[in-house]
Formats: sequence, structure tokens, C-alpha cells
Amino acid sequence: MALRINDTVPDFTARTSQGDISFHDWIGDSWAILFSHPKDFTPVCTTEFGAVAQLSEEWKKRGTKVIGVSVDGVDEHMKWIGDIESYAGADVDFPIIADDGLKISKAFDMLPAEAYLPDGRTPADSATVRAVFIIGPDKQLKLSMTYPMTVGRNFAEVLRALDALQASAKLGVAMPANWEMGQDVIVPTSVSTEAAREKYGAVEEIFPYLRKTAYPG
Repeated sequence: MALRINDTVPDFTARTSQGDISFHDWIGDSWAILFSHPKDFTPVCTTEFGAVAQLSEEWKKRGTKVIGVSVDGVDEHMKWIGDIESYAGADVDFPIIADDGLKISKAFDMLPAEAYLPDGRTPADSATVRAVFIIGPDKQLKLSMTYPMTVGRNFAEVLRALDALQASAKLGVAMPANWEMGQDVIVPTSVSTEAAREKYGAVEEIFPYLRKTAYPG
């Protein structure tokens, strides 16, 4: 079954670079981001892990835990972390899940149930394990993005999307294209213009179905 927005994400136990976890317990009352990789010691993934490490304080400001998953074992992860930290100039202070048995990759629909790791495998054998999942404190999937191996993920966009999701959940508004924190937001179609003005103040009615108001945060 495909994992869709607002589905409860799979719970699982796993070994990580920081010890064993039970995923839902690990999330607790936080937001969480799980980002996946097809193999350790790959160039694009090394830059991505470095980018996540450099954003450590930004995740904390947003009450968000981050966790990587790579289709290799803990021993490989621990060796790879040294390269990531050297490249990024930042500590990898988040866990990396060991998914050498493909349990998590299959549970999150990144690989088919019949997938296996052949002898002498290359990253191409698990190329689709290149996704980002943003998960709410309710353990439901809020957003997912999948990238090819040749395109590094833009974690500034992941942060922007996280800001939008958190603001929408807190304030009951929607965000227009290219929205950045603090910019005008969209009044949901379920709220009348009169009710929106009572709740938010000034409302710009562009079309009856497209109305904007100042960010109420």
C-alpha cells in the first residue's frame, strides 16, 4: 500500500548509529523528518547529510527531530559519519537508521516487497530510497518528496515546507506558492470573508475563492 498524506506512518524498531529505537516512541510529541539514502559513502548523500547537520539549530527551533535511514549497517554508518562531519564542519547529532534488511524502505513504500540487496550491489539497486517524509506529532504523514540520485535535496525548501505545515496546523490558514515565513497567507475556502475579517482583520479578496490576509502568527 502506498503511503499517503494523513496516513499514520509505519511504526518500527531499528538499530541506529545512536542505539536502538522504536520509531513512534522516538518521535514522541515532536515533529519529525525522516530522510532516506540508497547507500553510505555516496557523494550526493554525503553533501545532504552535511546540510542536515549544519541546520541542527534550525530543527531544534521548530521542535523537530531528524533521522536518516540508509541501506547499510551501523558499522558503515559510524565510519561514514566521520566523512560527513569533515565535509560539513558540523556534528552529526541525529541518528542514522541501519536498514540493511530493507524493512523501513519497504514499509515506507520506497522499495517493492520483493526487493533484495544483491551481492556486489551498487546504489542503483536501491535508487528509490531517496525520499523525505515530514511527520506530525500525531504520527501522520504531512509531506513527502522523492529525488533522483543525481539531484541533491534542497533542505532550505524542507525547512520552508516545515514552517508552512506548522503554521497551517497552528493557525488554520493555507500558504500560497513560494511562501516564506511572515508573508501573507491564504484564507481557507471553508471560512467566509466576513468570518475571516473578524478573525484575522483585513482580508484582500482577489477572487471569491482566493483571499489573502497578513500572517497572523
